[in-house]
This record gives sequence, structure tokens and C-alpha cells, in this order.
Amino acid sequence: MGLFGFGKKKSKKEAEPAIEPVDEDKVAAEAANAAAKAESAETVLAEPSSEYQGRGEERGPWDVNDEDVPDYDDYLDLGAYYLPFLQGIQLRIKANRATQQVLGSTITFGSSSLEIEAFAAPKTLGLWDDVRGDLLEANKAASEVDGVFGTELKLPVNVKGGKTVNTRIVGVDGPRWMLRGIFSGKAAIDPDSPETEALNKFFAGIVVERGEEPLAPRDLIPMHPPVAPAERKAAAEAGEENGKEHFKDIPDNKPKGPLSQDQQTEVKTTLSRGPMFSEVR
Repeated sequence: MGLFGFGKKKSKKEAEPAIEPVDEDKVAAEAANAAAKAESAETVLAEPSSEYQGRGEERGPWDVNDEDVPDYDDYLDLGAYYLPFLQGIQLRIKANRATQQVLGSTITFGSSSLEIEAFAAPKTLGLWDDVRGDLLEANKAASEVDGVFGTELKLPVNVKGGKTVNTRIVGVDGPRWMLRGIFSGKAAIDPDSPETEALNKFFAGIVVERGEEPLAPRDLIPMHPPVAPAERKAAAEAGEENGKEHFKDIPDNKPKGPLSQDQQTEVKTTLSRGPMFSEVR
């Protein structure tokens, strides 16, 4: 008989199968085991601290070569990193208006946002301590705090109209890369907000692909337009290495000097386990 009762109906003359007694202890053990596996698959955030421990072993952001890197086949591929899916978020791609070079991405979730950038770093030393020091020196209003990604920065930013936006800047060092996240909205000021937890876990779930291209420390790791899992799979089936060969003619993505609003364009994408749409603004 099929699941949920579908299939060939029994004749009234057919004997009903014997019903075996339920082993409640076995059922409870299986349920506990399934729950444990589900819990281990979720991103577990570290406690606030001045040092971030366990990256690449217990938690992310991950490197594609980490032994325990999660399966990122269903992640959105941006070249420098792969973004996990989270229901209800939107993705904005920052690009140079003139060259269409992709420079970074911003995730919006509820009233919060997270700007993500991946930088090349030295082989032997991390980059976040130096970058954080430079930000502190350049911004007298910035302050250091212990956070779930180690030492973070609180930085109020003045915007047009005389308003001040509070931001939280985090940096995580990986093998020859540093991933920086700039949180704003509730995710920057309320550590107990569901938006903060969701975006913290999102950032920790990112998988970085540094690549073998020679890059100077603090160079942005080259990015490309978003590639959905289905597109990547189709490209791989067509024989393209890593599903990325069709991006070989994309120009160098290293930034050429500071960017102004006139030099930037954004591609807005709904990120969910469903249809995706894009629009250039």
C-alpha cells in the first residue's frame, strides 16, 4: 500500500496485516537523533568576545577549502563568495555604473541591512586588526565592543538630511581573505532582535572563494553577477569548469579609486527558495 493510503485497495477477504507493537523508546531515540542532526546543521553563533574562535571548524564565515564547509550547491554564487538563502530577504548588488564591475552586495531583512565585502589578505597575518585600527583613527566617534564575531566597531554615520545612522562593523579573517560586514538598523543596535540573530547567522553562513589570482592585501576579491544554483548546474553539465567559464571575459573587478553615488548602480534581487527577479535601478 502506498503512503497516505494510495495504491491498490484490499479485498475484504484479504487478511489485515498484523500490527506490531510500537517501541516507544526506539521512537524517542530516533526523534532525539533527528533533532540533534537538525540542531547541528544550524549555524550556532559564538558568545560575545574580543576574539573570534572556531572559524572554519565550528562556525563560519567559511572558506571553500575548509574541511567542514557546509554544502553550498544551493547558494547564490557571486564569485568572491556564496550567499546562503534566507526567506524574506532582498539582495542589492553594488556595481560601477560605467564598467558594470561588481563591487559588493547588501542584504536587507526587515528594518535591517548587511553590506558584504571580501578582501584579499596576507598569507600569514590577518587583516581585520589593521583595518579596524584605521577605521578607529579616521572616525573619532567609532568605538570597539565585544561581539559574536570578536571585536567589532560601533560607528555612527552622518547621512543627508542631518540624520545619523548607527552601524556595526565586523570583520572575520580567513585563509588569505577577510570578510567585512556592515550592519545597520536593528541589527546594529539591538543584539536581542530577531533581525540581528538572522543576519548574524546569514553572515556566518557565507562561503568565501578567494581564488588563486595574485592580489595585494586590501584588494577586493573579484566578483561577478549573481549566478543561481540552477544556472551553475546547467553550466557544469555543459562542461564549463566550476560553472563559471562564461564569466572569463568579465573585466577586472578591482576598484579604480573611490566610488561616488554617480558611479554606482544596484541590481535588486529577491532571495528566497522560489522565483527570483532582478531590476537595475
